[in-house]
Amino acid sequence: MDTHSIKMDEPIGETRLDRGVQNVIGKGIDRLEGPLKVSGKAPYAYEHQHASKVAYGYLVTSSVGSADIVSIDTDAAMAMPGVLHVVIDKHGVRASADPSDAKPAAIGGKVTHFGQPICLVVAESFEIARDASRLVHVEYKETAGKYDLHAEKGNAFDPGEQTMPSMTEKGDFDTAFGAAEVTFDATYTTPSHSHSAMEPHTSVAVWDGDDLTLYGSYQLVCTNVGQLAAALGINKKHVRIVSPYVGGGFGGKLGISPEAVFAALAAKEIDRPVKLALTRQQVYQVTSRRPDTIQRVRIGTTKEGVITAIGHDTTTGNTPGDDGFEPAGISTVFLYGGDNRQVRHWKADVNILLGASMRAPGEAVGMLATENAMDEMAEKLGLDPIQFRKLNEPAVDPQEGLPWSSRMLVECMDEGAKRFGWEKRALRPGTRREGEWLIGTGMAAASRKNMLQQSSARVTLATDGSALIETDMTDIGTGTYTILRQIAAEMLGLDPDKVAVKLGDSELPQSPGSGGSWGANSAGSSVYAACEGIIEALAKKLDVAPYDLTLKDGTAIAGNRQTSFAQVLAGEDLVVTGQFAPGKQYKATHQASYGAHFCEVAVNAFTGETRVRRLLTVAAAGRILNEKTATSQCYGGQIFGIGSALHEELVIDTRTGLLVNHDLAEYHVPVNADVPQLEVVLLPERDHAASPLAAKGIGELALSGVGAAVTNAIYNACGVRVRDYPMTLDKVIAGMPRPSFREAAE
Repeated sequence: MDTHSIKMDEPIGETRLDRGVQNVIGKGIDRLEGPLKVSGKAPYAYEHQHASKVAYGYLVTSSVGSADIVSIDTDAAMAMPGVLHVVIDKHGVRASADPSDAKPAAIGGKVTHFGQPICLVVAESFEIARDASRLVHVEYKETAGKYDLHAEKGNAFDPGEQTMPSMTEKGDFDTAFGAAEVTFDATYTTPSHSHSAMEPHTSVAVWDGDDLTLYGSYQLVCTNVGQLAAALGINKKHVRIVSPYVGGGFGGKLGISPEAVFAALAAKEIDRPVKLALTRQQVYQVTSRRPDTIQRVRIGTTKEGVITAIGHDTTTGNTPGDDGFEPAGISTVFLYGGDNRQVRHWKADVNILLGASMRAPGEAVGMLATENAMDEMAEKLGLDPIQFRKLNEPAVDPQEGLPWSSRMLVECMDEGAKRFGWEKRALRPGTRREGEWLIGTGMAAASRKNMLQQSSARVTLATDGSALIETDMTDIGTGTYTILRQIAAEMLGLDPDKVAVKLGDSELPQSPGSGGSWGANSAGSSVYAACEGIIEALAKKLDVAPYDLTLKDGTAIAGNRQTSFAQVLAGEDLVVTGQFAPGKQYKATHQASYGAHFCEVAVNAFTGETRVRRLLTVAAAGRILNEKTATSQCYGGQIFGIGSALHEELVIDTRTGLLVNHDLAEYHVPVNADVPQLEVVLLPERDHAASPLAAKGIGELALSGVGAAVTNAIYNACGVRVRDYPMTLDKVIAGMPRPSFREAAE
C-alpha cells in the first residue's frame, strides 16, 4: 500500500476538479446514505448489539448545583428485581465536551453543576434501571454556588488562548475611540443555548478482554478515543469507537459525554454489553451548552463613516476548572477595517452545565452583537447599512496585514441587495404597514474563518472498476458520505454509484472528524491526495505523464489509447493512503468564507409578534462540492438563526443552576409555521489557497449573522431595538407605542 501526501505550502493551481471531465463534482446528487436513513436501515448508536445478554443503564444525576458528595446509598436500588449493578465513579472523572481536552478533568466527589452524573444503575431493561434510579439516595453537603453570569462578571478573568487568543489588540484603541468624531457604545446579551440534536447522546459498550468497542454518537472519533481511554485509565490502543451515523450534533457531540464513560465502566464490571441512552431532559442537563454572553461593542468613526476604532469585549461563564470561552469576537478581528482594534474575552466561574462549542462557536452569538451594532452606527451616521459596511471593507486582513485568500463579501451584499429588492426598503422605521402588521427589511454580513485540519484517507481502486473510500471521518447529517464519493468519482473518472464510502470507525485512517466547518474540506483533501496517488500509479503502468492521463467512465485515456481499469490493473487492486496537511498557505493568507443575509419581517402592532416573511442568504465559500447538500446546510443555518433571534433561550434558575426548560416542549426552536420559504444563492468561487479542493466551509457560515438580519428587520419594521436576545414579543411590545385598533386597521 502506497502513501501520497499533499501539504498546502503553495496555492494548488488548476486541478482535475477544475477540468471536470466526469462532471460530478459540485452537482446536487442525492445522498449516498439517504435511502438507508428514510427506510430505517442506517444503524445509529443505540441500534448496535441486539443480543439478549445486553444490559441497560440509567444515570442518577445531582439534584443540587454545588456540593460535596457525602454518601451514596444504593441498597434499595440493588434490591429491586432485575437490577444488576450500580456503577459509582470513585475517581470522579468527568467526561469532556471539548475535543481539545486530551484528558477530561477530575472532580473528585464534588458537584459542580445541577444534573451532574453521580452513578449509573444497570438492569435487565431500561424501565427497571429507570425505576431503580429513583431509589438511589445521595447525601450532599451543599456549598455556595455561583449561578448568575451577570452577578459574577466582576470576578471574570483572562482565560488565555483557546479557539483564538483571548486578547487581540492593534494600535491604541482607547485613544482613537476617545478622539473619534462619531462613537457608538452598547452592550448586548445572549442566553445559553442547547444543541438539541434529534438523536440523544447514546453509547453501547462491549468489552473483549482488555479491548473496548464503543458504539457512540460522536463527531470526532479521532480524538474521542484518547479522551475515553484517559477517562478509563487505559491505553488508547485498547479503545475502538464506531460512529457511522450521527443524528445531529451541532458541537454537542465533539467530545465524549458522561454516558460513554459510565457505559464502558458498567460493561467492564458486569462483563456484559451495556446500552446507555440519555433521556431528552438528561441531554440538556448532563452534556453541554453554548455559554451565555455579555458583549460590549464600541465603534468610532469619522463623520463620513470610516471606522477608526473598533472594540468588542465579551464575558462568558463556564464551570470551575474549564477555561473554555465563547469566542464572540472571532470575526470582529478581521471583518471590518479600522487601524485601532481591541477584541477581548473574559471567563467567569459559574456552577452551571459545561459551556462548549455549538454551531458557529463565536460567530453565532458574536455577530448578533456586531451586526446589530453596525446597523445602529450606520443610522447614527445617516448611511445605508450596506453602504457603511462597504465603506469599511478592508483591502487586507486589518489585524495581521495578510492578503485574503479570497473574499467576496461585497459581491454577496450586492447580489443579495439586487435579488431582495433592497432599494425598496423603508428608510424610516415604522412607515410601511399592512393593516395591523408593520413591515421591515434588514440585512447582516456573514463570515466564518476557514479551519483546515490535517487528515488521512485510504482509497482502493479495485480491478472491477469500483472504488472504496475509508476514513474515520463522520457524517452528522451534512452529506460527508456523498461529498467524498463525488470527489473520488471526479478524480478517478467513475460513476458515483461505483464508489463506496466507509466512515466513522476509529480503526480507519484518521481524519479531523465533523466540526468547525472543517470536515468536508479537510477529509476531502485527503481523499483527493489518495486519488492523486492512484492516478500517478495508473500513469506509471501506462508509461505516460499523470497530467496527460484522462480518466472517464472507468477507463484510462492517454494519447490514442483507451484502456479499462480492469486491463490496466491486471488483477491487482491499487490502494493508496492520502495524507493532507494545511502547510504554509494557511498562515500566509487569511482564509474565510463570507456571505450576506437579507430578511423581511412583519411585526404585529398590538402583540409584538414577529413573523419572518422572506429570508435570503447569498454565500461565497469556495468551490461548492455538492449544491444540494450545501444549500441544505444553508437552510439549516437560516432556521437556526431565526431561532437565535426569536426563540432560543436556556432559562437558568439563578438560585440552583437548574436548566428550567430542559426539553423540546419548553426550549423553543423554530417549527414549520415560523419558517418562510427560504432562498439560498451560492456564488461561484475558487479559493486555490484554501485547499486542493479550492473549497471552504459553509455549514457554520450559514448561521453566522442570520439572527442579526432578523432583528435589524424588526427595527426597520417598528423602530424597536432589543439588545437582550432572544427578541421575544414581550420585549418588542414594551418598546412600541400602543396604537388604537383604528390606527392599526388603517
